[in-house]
Amino acid sequence: MMEPVISSSTFSLLLLWVTLSVCDCEDVMYGQVQSPLYPDPYPADNHTQWDLEVPPGYKIQLTFNYFDIEPSADCYYDSLMVLYGRKVLGKFCGQRSTDAHHPGNKPILSPGNRLQLVFVTDDSNPGPRMHLGFSAFYQAVDVDECSTPVPSEDSDPPCSQICLNTLGSYMCACHHGYQLQADGRTCVLDCGGGVYKESEGTLYSPGYPNPSPLGLDCVYNISVQPGFEVTLNFTNNFHIEQIYNKGHICLFHWLLVTVPGKKPMKYCGEKSPGVIHTGSHNVQLEYHTDRAGQSRGWSLHYTTQRVECKLDKSISKGRVTPDFHQYFYRDYIHVRCDQGYKLMMGGKEIKSYKSMCQHNGKWHLPLPECKIIDCGDPRPLLNGGVRFLSGSNNEYQSLIQYHCKEPFYAFRTAHSVNFTCTADRRWRANDNNAIIPPCYPVCGRPTVDLSKRGKVLGGKTALAGSFPWQVFLTSGGRGGASIIGDRWLMTAAHNLEQVKNAKEKVKVYVGNIHVSELVKSPSLAIASLHIHPGYKNNDLRTNFDNDIALIKLNSSITFNMNVMPVCLPEQDTELSTTGLVSGFGLTEDSHTANTLRYIRLPVVEQDECHRSIETERKNRHDVAPLTDNMFCAGLPEGGKDTCSGDSGSAFVMKNDDTYWVAGIVSWGVDCGQPGKYGIYTRVAKYLNWIQKTMDENQ
Repeated sequence: MMEPVISSSTFSLLLLWVTLSVCDCEDVMYGQVQSPLYPDPYPADNHTQWDLEVPPGYKIQLTFNYFDIEPSADCYYDSLMVLYGRKVLGKFCGQRSTDAHHPGNKPILSPGNRLQLVFVTDDSNPGPRMHLGFSAFYQAVDVDECSTPVPSEDSDPPCSQICLNTLGSYMCACHHGYQLQADGRTCVLDCGGGVYKESEGTLYSPGYPNPSPLGLDCVYNISVQPGFEVTLNFTNNFHIEQIYNKGHICLFHWLLVTVPGKKPMKYCGEKSPGVIHTGSHNVQLEYHTDRAGQSRGWSLHYTTQRVECKLDKSISKGRVTPDFHQYFYRDYIHVRCDQGYKLMMGGKEIKSYKSMCQHNGKWHLPLPECKIIDCGDPRPLLNGGVRFLSGSNNEYQSLIQYHCKEPFYAFRTAHSVNFTCTADRRWRANDNNAIIPPCYPVCGRPTVDLSKRGKVLGGKTALAGSFPWQVFLTSGGRGGASIIGDRWLMTAAHNLEQVKNAKEKVKVYVGNIHVSELVKSPSLAIASLHIHPGYKNNDLRTNFDNDIALIKLNSSITFNMNVMPVCLPEQDTELSTTGLVSGFGLTEDSHTANTLRYIRLPVVEQDECHRSIETERKNRHDVAPLTDNMFCAGLPEGGKDTCSGDSGSAFVMKNDDTYWVAGIVSWGVDCGQPGKYGIYTRVAKYLNWIQKTMDENQ
């Protein structure tokens, strides 16, 4: 085999043969190159070239992961050349890394972003075994242009001051006080008119830490958002030429710090100003040097802090939240009053308070006041009253006491009830109940003692207030009734049987023991009449069973010493031995009474009463029968009895200090005759009907 000689002319022809393809395609950052037919043996008489290219700013790194090309002296027969333009980076062949021309495991790095591989074989692939060729991997590697100049350029630095390496490229920057020119590389002095709006930053004199250039007039403006204050923190490396002349300093070189509203501060010398709290969001620095002298310059780091809003947190009966030691721009505060106090501002109550610290160091709302709440005037109590026990003006925690107008009204369970003005602005009792209990009428307790006085027929004249439940009733004739509630009267049914559908014909009067005085005032207005459904029409007066009726009034009666209800008995209460009965009926001289009279009568045994009635019924046909709903009262010898005009009045008995109605004057045979008695409706038999009627006609 002849060994071809590659001359310079041959190499030139080889390079001319290489063609570069240009396409509008995405940048290739890595790839793989393999000999023809790999991993099978490469063909003989082959000439293959690869043009590798990555984006500008990168180099190509080539790494072989397999290499087996026929070895020969200077790779004369078969070879792989790696070129960068006209520069041969290597010519390789061999099988083992120990071979002289084997590339080994060390990557090959191109000087730029291009690389060519040329694979040449002669007309044979001899040997004990055929050679397989090569497999290589290439990738783009970033170039640090700031430390290694691009080969095509001279050795001068790419940037005149600061070089910043970027991925695939680089960029130039300038020191503070200098500006980058249009060439993107060169910096020239320019330190005027800059505005710094960031919340913090660092400023240097031009060229710092190198001496400052001469002839400077630099202006730095720090202007941050209102609501923030700038603090300047100069480093200790501070030097500005200081010249004394006739008491003046900082004549030729100086740094002037100007804050709006304050006297400008001029600095020079070697003593650092240290920390300057400007108290403003605008600060201007002017740095001046003349054409002589030397200043090594200065540097500072500025920061910003939010403006502080002062606050007097001493609010009487209230508190400020959150409770911070200091408050700054955009901080919010709330004011909450103590329990029982309300927020007030400008003389008006407000539901809530929130204020923000503004950029000028002022709160956008002044602090409110906490004033004690009040519950308003206590609600009046019908038939009762209220008095203050403590406190005043209905204010929080004031204590009042409700009481009824005794002895005519009373609470059910207590003598009086205390209420307190609470934080929810309501008067509440000790059990937290806001409902005022009603005053109930006191029944059966006249203010005049009747125990020692004794006639209706054969009775005595009643004292004023001795029978306050007595009602004078007319319904075509004279009769009586008794008060059993503030809107209810009880009488005998036969008093109403002729007018049951004409309530306007019924007149009722209360409050006086003299008929002549009673009829001077209007009759109480009547809402409805209620005759017991078991009472039968009794025109012939031969049946008085269920002789009971109720009268409902249009409005409530106000009770006093002359007007008071009588108590109803308990269910099926047993009768006492004696009772009192009052009325405006016939007296013993057969005249109707103008003044209320009363009498004490014994209760007659039911058997005796029955015998008396039956005796009369044998002799007369106009005598009604006696039923279990009736009882008798009177004296065997006669002389004392109720009579005409007393019908409907109450027969009362006393239990301890309370009078209760045992019977209603109903009927009788003659008046006050020996062996004859007055007949009364037994009220205890009708309690269910009374209650039902009242409930259904509220």
